[in-house]
Amino acid sequence: MKHEAVIGIALSALALFGNLSIANAQADCKTLVKPSPFGPDDQIGATNRITPAVTKAAAAEIQTGAVFPMAYDLVDGVPLFGTRFTKTMLTTFALVPGAEYGKNKLSYMEDTYLSQSHVGTHIDGMGHIGIQDCYYNQTPMGKFVTQNGIKKLGLEHLKTFATRGVVLDMVKVFQEANKLKTNAACRTPCLDGGTVITPADIQAALKMYDVTLREGDAVFIHTGWGDLFKQFPAQNANYNKSEAGIGKAAAQWLADQKVVLVGADNWAVEVIPSEDAQEAFPVHALLLTDNGIHIIENVRTDLIAAEAASSKRATFFLSMTVPKAAGTTGTFVNIEAIR
Repeated sequence: MKHEAVIGIALSALALFGNLSIANAQADCKTLVKPSPFGPDDQIGATNRITPAVTKAAAAEIQTGAVFPMAYDLVDGVPLFGTRFTKTMLTTFALVPGAEYGKNKLSYMEDTYLSQSHVGTHIDGMGHIGIQDCYYNQTPMGKFVTQNGIKKLGLEHLKTFATRGVVLDMVKVFQEANKLKTNAACRTPCLDGGTVITPADIQAALKMYDVTLREGDAVFIHTGWGDLFKQFPAQNANYNKSEAGIGKAAAQWLADQKVVLVGADNWAVEVIPSEDAQEAFPVHALLLTDNGIHIIENVRTDLIAAEAASSKRATFFLSMTVPKAAGTTGTFVNIEAIR
């Protein structure tokens, strides 16, 4: 019986390793993912388009110097996708009387973040989304994955985001077209979950403020869904279960305009549920994997959308800080619109 048990274990192990071999077989990335227009060695993506000329032209958007925040505070309890988590801990040093440092009685404090990187207002990098094991620029990512990070397509390869930002107010577009379907949980007008934003909707938003997209622009979509984010934790379930967002056609249209990023005031940028229930996050794959266009999620768009409505100007200079965390697929960001 012991002999038979050993044989059984051996056969099970062989079957396991056989399945692993099949699972780890390299996919044909050249047939699954588009090549980068910036060459076979490119790890940067669409931010290659932000040249000195693009940044100089964007600087002309600074007319008053007014700054509008576009990122939410990173705090515990905000809506998180799936099993993501975030927890902040404070460590204090020498606050107890008699434990201070030096004759000047110095004390100090530090923070520890126990958090996944794709939480709060954050950027999706080139290493975030792939088709099978094929990522941006036909990268066979299985060869570059380690326990501590990725050896290719990490955020350390990013260029600057000093470019022109454009806010697209979809709430106003849908209101003016008399097709706004809102959500009862929103305290201010919002597009209800499942609403598909089309190329025609985007073009209507641009026409509203007489804007033509330029190569190197950063596009931010206001759907009003961020009102639910601000109601955390009470509306976390509503916020996460669906959202209005761009469909595949709109994503492709934006890619054709050669933008460098697409952000929105929701958790996925794209419409949820997807247009095709059999596809998983197709807009992510189209923008990130095929076109190297970054995605920014959970953007605070209400303030800049209100400013655009008041001034009749939807463009601004984008100031966004992105820590160059080597080998990472995404990170928290701070965004400001400078007018």
